[in-house]
Amino acid sequence: MNLCVIPARGGSKRIPRKNIREFCGKPIIAWSIEAALASDCFDLVIVSTDDDEIAAVARQWGADVPFMRPMKLADDYAGTLSVIGHATEWVLCEYPALEAVCCLYPTAPLVEAVDIRRGRDVLEQGDWEYCFTATEFSAPIFRGFTESGNGGIEMVFPEHFETRSQDLPVVLHDAGQFYWGRPQAWRKERPLFGSNSCPLRLPNWRVSDIDNENDWRRTELIAEVLWR
Repeated sequence: MNLCVIPARGGSKRIPRKNIREFCGKPIIAWSIEAALASDCFDLVIVSTDDDEIAAVARQWGADVPFMRPMKLADDYAGTLSVIGHATEWVLCEYPALEAVCCLYPTAPLVEAVDIRRGRDVLEQGDWEYCFTATEFSAPIFRGFTESGNGGIEMVFPEHFETRSQDLPVVLHDAGQFYWGRPQAWRKERPLFGSNSCPLRLPNWRVSDIDNENDWRRTELIAEVLWR
């Protein structure tokens, strides 16, 4: 049995009610629910939330909400590992044959069902605890710099000032779409980013981390081009 957990608490601060705000004609969480259902990977797609309105929207778009998330896992400090670990424990009580759990973020409208299937295949075919989406930084991080106190700049890696871009290591970052994992890894809150995790690489133009209004509008523009 495979489980999809979409974590969606009600208390988002930077974008109020972010998880159910309309995105290109439907609540943003609906895009994640529909991608999960379209992937045909899951026996159960659930939303973990502390919020009655989010629960109602989730059910409207085809997800199950079999429990309400405890308040101790719904504040600003609750991490993904503990939230998915809690959902995994709950489902294991009902379905002991659980084989894999996918955490799918509710604000990842660019996620595609085919990538969810690819992630499942990577996890199944290898000896991994997790498989998650990742992408390359759009610019070499080894050429990055910070502003100094006097208004000037300081390179973070000055030793690479003269290194050609093509000779710099390729560095990836979390794409923030989904994380396939073994039930025991979630239950024990094993680190997501380690030697037992495998990245599923996505093109960086199809990745957007929505944290503020600028991110929201940029992602809408990308979606409008992709879906026209």
